Amino acid sequence: MSPRSAPNSHSGAAQLRDDAARHTAGRSRPVGLWPHPVRGSEWLPRGLARQLRGWLEEMGVVCVTPKPLCSLTETSYNVRRHRIDYDDPLIAEFARYFGKPEFRITVDPETRSIAEVEVIRDAVCGCGRFVAEGLVGVSADDAEFKAGMLHHHYPCLAGMGKDIDFNDTIMHISGNILKEMVAEQVKPYKQEVYIVPGKRSE
Repeated sequence: MSPRSAPNSHSGAAQLRDDAARHTAGRSRPVGLWPHPVRGSEWLPRGLARQLRGWLEEMGVVCVTPKPLCSLTETSYNVRRHRIDYDDPLIAEFARYFGKPEFRITVDPETRSIAEVEVIRDAVCGCGRFVAEGLVGVSADDAEFKAGMLHHHYPCLAGMGKDIDFNDTIMHISGNILKEMVAEQVKPYKQEVYIVPGKRSE
């Protein structure tokens, strides 16, 4: 039985397999980028994604299926225990510029506010650059929260249905990727607040 006619197979993904092989002629292609990102398991279940990569590998085509798309780096994609490493120069070249957002954040040590944000790698949708512009002038203490809010207000293409692989929405996973990256860079400048219990008044 062919993959196209197999029970419970996703006809769109099966069509994607054939089209990818025909259009790439043995070259690499990050499937999450064409025709559109993997929005959730309902679009491309994990098992079918594995099959798709196998089918294309047999045709000499390297395939990556990042979920979310903004988890793609030059060497891996996906997050947590679902992370998958890959080795392909064409996809890696694309991922140098688009995929998992990466910033170089400069913080003014006196004011502890963000003075500059250089975008090393943007998300494919442009969300990274949008967030970077909105972070300038923000206190290091508030940067992580602000990054999350900016991401939330950007027209993210990730799905809002709960994904069975993460028990969370792909949009939230996408936002957390960005927030964690910002939090790590501003951490040395954050002001620690310690709460000391007061004495009970007589």
